Amino acid sequence: GTHITQHRAVRGTSRTRTWKPQRRVTCRVPCTLGQAMASLRQVFGAAAASVFPVSFAVMAATDDSQAIRSQPVKHPKRVAIVGATGAVGEELLNVLRQRQFPMSEIRLYASARSAGKVVPSPLGMLEIEEFSVDKARNSDVVFFATNTAHAQANVPLIAQRSKVSGLFGWFGFTSEGPLVVDNSKAFRYSPDVPLVVPEVNGEEALKAVKRGQRIIANPNCTTAIAALVLWPLHQRYGLEQVVMSTYQAASGAGGPGMDELTSGTAWQLKTGHIPPHHVFPHPLPFNVIPQIDVFCENGYTKEEMKVVWETRKIFGLAKPEDLALSCTAVRIPTLRAHAEAITLRTREPCKAAEARDLLRSKEAPGVTVLDDPAKLEYPMPLNSSGQESVFVGRIRQSLVHGDRGLDMFVCGDQLLRGAALNAVLIAEHVYQGK
Repeated sequence: GTHITQHRAVRGTSRTRTWKPQRRVTCRVPCTLGQAMASLRQVFGAAAASVFPVSFAVMAATDDSQAIRSQPVKHPKRVAIVGATGAVGEELLNVLRQRQFPMSEIRLYASARSAGKVVPSPLGMLEIEEFSVDKARNSDVVFFATNTAHAQANVPLIAQRSKVSGLFGWFGFTSEGPLVVDNSKAFRYSPDVPLVVPEVNGEEALKAVKRGQRIIANPNCTTAIAALVLWPLHQRYGLEQVVMSTYQAASGAGGPGMDELTSGTAWQLKTGHIPPHHVFPHPLPFNVIPQIDVFCENGYTKEEMKVVWETRKIFGLAKPEDLALSCTAVRIPTLRAHAEAITLRTREPCKAAEARDLLRSKEAPGVTVLDDPAKLEYPMPLNSSGQESVFVGRIRQSLVHGDRGLDMFVCGDQLLRGAALNAVLIAEHVYQGK
């Protein structure tokens, strides 16, 4: 329902642009402030700062980041989203549209309860279909955004090779299944399935596809956000220890988590009583909960151990002693974007100013440094929601580890950067030039 003035870009052969005002329009699809501001900046450049000065304190910081560019996918693909009505599924559809991923067809699948619902897509209005393996197999790329049990039961059936029809089938010829990018934890720890953050280890996806693997695992969103910041530091200085505390939004539990927070907040403000809860182990409004997922025998939760296991796998570290890592995960009463307080120890001396410059460079794609305490500028859920970059700030020398240690604060939109965008980047990486 945001009213904006629509403009059309006219590209000339000399690469000049003119902007012709068309009409006032109302958005047909959900549009976050960050997405709207990014579009306005693309159209108006610095001039838009005079219209939205507060938001442009954040947008200006993106000048320091290396923009996430689409890989050149030449030929349109048949695309399917399984779990299209969930929080990640809806975000996937938005990302495909915004990045103009080339598609000849897009099919949206969900449960029978959602079948028949009509939603806007990059190829026009589409009807949600009830999921079936046979339907999903008739695609080139399948983005899977369902729970772990559903993924375990269906992803291998979609990705497996199948016998071709006709004469070639009679001779035993088979065809490969579609590429499946799975957002659940079902296959993250399988040794033959790559766990990929394209800016870090995108080549692992390419290697796997070449050897016939059709399943690529999307990491835990908290891990994906941290990995973008930690990887360039590991490449330059070598990480020895990482201690992380995460502050995770209600949307980490999907739409039901957001609904419980908003309804519970309204209930408590109206009645003054603590609201009921079903999604989280305790009421979340005006509270923080130091538990995400179930507890393991070592006293850590599964969410915390995911960060440990997945970071090592993404970084290609075979042994625990290659990187000592610990995490405490906390659920907080925000709707969107996860935050992470990170303390790290490096093998080589690492000055805060040098690290800041490194994270602003081309060696840290997908990272934006927002670090100006004098102007009260640092990462927050408020300014990172709807942004493709992961924001990092409060970069300072560790009082514990000295010149081999850093403290920093990281924030990223876990639905966008931590899940949907990462999945689409995987597909772009696999199909680059194809």
